[in-house]
Amino acid sequence: MTDVHGDVWARGARYDHAVNVATGGPPDWLRALLRRELDDEALTAYPDERAAAEAIAFRHGRAPEEVVLLNGAAHGFALVAQVLAPRRPAVVHPQFTEPERVLGGGVEQLVLRDPYTLERAAVDKDIDLVVVGNPTNPTGVLHPRGAIRGLVREGRTVVVDEAFMDFIPGEPETLAGEGGAGVIVLRSLTKILAVPGLRVGYLMADAALAERLRSARSAWPVNGLALAVARATALHPERLVPVAERAARDRAALGAMLAAQLPDARVYPGAANFLLVALPPDGPDALTTAAGLRDAHGIAIRPASTFPGLSAHHVRLTPRGGEHDARLVAALRTAVADGR
Repeated sequence: MTDVHGDVWARGARYDHAVNVATGGPPDWLRALLRRELDDEALTAYPDERAAAEAIAFRHGRAPEEVVLLNGAAHGFALVAQVLAPRRPAVVHPQFTEPERVLGGGVEQLVLRDPYTLERAAVDKDIDLVVVGNPTNPTGVLHPRGAIRGLVREGRTVVVDEAFMDFIPGEPETLAGEGGAGVIVLRSLTKILAVPGLRVGYLMADAALAERLRSARSAWPVNGLALAVARATALHPERLVPVAERAARDRAALGAMLAAQLPDARVYPGAANFLLVALPPDGPDALTTAAGLRDAHGIAIRPASTFPGLSAHHVRLTPRGGEHDARLVAALRTAVADGR
């Protein structure tokens, strides 16, 4: 089956555990900001990125010229493919599949072994572009930044997808604040703020490379509302803490429920706002389970079997808390029992 993103699995479902954006929708402060911006110049003036870039640079201890605003983090992968045109690119898997799609044919898959922690020795010295997630979607693995730094070498660019880093208090393994050549860090605000329709992202790279990437974009690639959100979030990163804390609580609670009620399933420890789970191998596979849950219970989950390196029984689950997660676990238990 061709891989599709979680939003496709969630279409038509009543309960969404497939899309990995923060639970609860946009926070109140963000809704108020968007209403104010609608009455200001966000819609009537051409977008001006300077204030957002300065705020992002300040948050991460970078220079504004090292920041490139994006129409969502996925926009950054396309820019990298277009501008760098790597001879021998590689993607570390299991991982978000969009980078591989935009890089085109000939991408090498560096598939990590279970439990999917980074192995520096797996990267051949002739590979000139490496894409790695941190924390990685869908495994939730948080790699030590030293291990990622170990991938850097002369003639190679390492692209670090940190779309879920905001969910980790203190961000101990981020490379966002480290300058120097050879590393591009991609960030997304759509996950932590639950605004995937707004498309808010940015990347950071050394000034020369950032300028090349910036110049390759179309005119006004990021809308005024998204720029206002990026600036406000960068100026007040403490606003993200309650969302991250809730995600950690919900993740732990769902993991405990799964362990208690589906003991034959394997729940992987994760650092983001989702869990990778291997369903019992003698039960229905991930695709069958996902289709059955949606049809019988209106519940959407993300089959992870389409990610390179994962099995036919892996699923990704986004916790939603309380009764929502209890309903999910009960439905999974029924699906596994009925399929045996």
